[in-house]
Amino acid sequence: MIATSDLVVPKEFLVSAKMSEREMLIDLAAHLYATKKLTMGQAKRMAGLDQISFQKELAKRDIYLHITFEDVMQDVETLRRLIK
Repeated sequence: MIATSDLVVPKEFLVSAKMSEREMLIDLAAHLYATKKLTMGQAKRMAGLDQISFQKELAKRDIYLHITFEDVMQDVETLRRLIK
């Protein structure tokens, strides 16, 4: 059973879904990221994974990264500051 102070998933659902607690948590985090309800940082923390591992899990599920023009421009500015 997944149990947190906020969420409890009865074991019967894990058995029915043929999933481990970890698999269900990763699936839930990926879904919440895909539907833009969680940011990448929030979703990877929820899944208990590092950035690369979470991105690999997203790729397995054909979920693409949400990158905006503003994100790219912010990254460019960060790189400019780093190379000076």
